[in-house]
Amino acid sequence: MSAITLNGAPRVVPEDTTVVDLVAETVGRALGPDGHPVDGGRLGVAVAVDAAVVPRSRWGRTPVAEGQSIEIITAVQGG
Repeated sequence: MSAITLNGAPRVVPEDTTVVDLVAETVGRALGPDGHPVDGGRLGVAVAVDAAVVPRSRWGRTPVAEGQSIEIITAVQGG
């Protein structure tokens, strides 16, 4: 298990967790390894690991490591 910070809150995740796993859990949708929803819809999410943006194409290949700080930002419509 790895202790991380997710959106400012402490969290413990399995050692084989990737960014795509965290995003899928956070948004409640199944995602492919490329970070795109398997239902074909839009996602509207950005991810930063230790303040560095991780491109969606790398989410499935980016492991989550002990001590990292991860921010998952979801775009919402409205004014």
